[in-house]
Amino acid sequence: MRKHLVIICSLIFSTLLNNIPAHATEYKQSNTYGVKHGDSLPQIAIKFGTSVNDLKMTNGLQSNTLLVGQKLWVPTTYEVVPGDTLRGIALAFHSTVDAIKTKNKLSTDQLYIGQVLKIPPKKMKMQGQHILMTREEFRDWLFNARINRRVTLIQEHHTWLPSYKQFNGTNHFRMLQGMENFHKRKMGWSTIAQNITTFPDGKIAVSRPFNIAPEGTIGPRANATGIAIENVGNFDKGHDVMTAQQKETIVYITAVLSIKFGLTPSIDTITYHHWWNLRTKERVLDKGPDYNVKTCPGTAFFGGNSTTDAINNFYPLVTRKIKEILASRN
Repeated sequence: MRKHLVIICSLIFSTLLNNIPAHATEYKQSNTYGVKHGDSLPQIAIKFGTSVNDLKMTNGLQSNTLLVGQKLWVPTTYEVVPGDTLRGIALAFHSTVDAIKTKNKLSTDQLYIGQVLKIPPKKMKMQGQHILMTREEFRDWLFNARINRRVTLIQEHHTWLPSYKQFNGTNHFRMLQGMENFHKRKMGWSTIAQNITTFPDGKIAVSRPFNIAPEGTIGPRANATGIAIENVGNFDKGHDVMTAQQKETIVYITAVLSIKFGLTPSIDTITYHHWWNLRTKERVLDKGPDYNVKTCPGTAFFGGNSTTDAINNFYPLVTRKIKEILASRN
């Protein structure tokens, strides 16, 4: 009888533990590592019991190069305390419930106090240099990164082609590879021109490393200290109607980039390709003749492609989103 009572009590306690809201616990432990002088990926992999490939996949690293001050997600161990749930632990340590269960060979979501869990960071979706992310993953990736060049200008573009007709919801990497091949073979550029690509489903890809200036017909002056965003779609009037998901993503990543590089939204910090002369490569704002400027990022991009459209329709959204993101980090 006593044995049965102990089992019943244990089950009740375990159930209560797992029914406490995930936010009940304050996680003071971190599983990020700040890169120091002399560090290398093999050394860090050995230190934290992982592999170089796993470090690259969990941190979206496009090469083996590290910069001092860069933050990396690394495996850690965690001892369960009252209030913990697998979901809460996964959120706190940049992991997933399934990854924690697999790593610890757990058959259920139940936890017990004192249980020691191995916590692997979640892996990113990568093919070659292309990293596919959600908005939140991009935010974390960017805030952990160190950029070794000066960035003062965020460029907004649309692809025009490929457009929404070419996107089927799952072919992100195929489209990126197609753009990379075109830029290298037809345009003669070293790799894909843009640093960032946004998709109709709201996903984000980082392709050209941020430490390399973008290429493209906008010209060297805009590219020298620029980050180029290509938004998949043809946003000229009468063509693709931007999805709510992509619209939110464009505003969100522009806000995150502004925070990262200390930029206040204005015509001097967030620019449209339409404002640059194709022949002289100089900024002409709204004064460029039609035969010397592109419509990019589209005559219907957040209401239009003029400076007035940007000031009235786009920059206020970015400014508001900056405030929301900063408030959420406090």
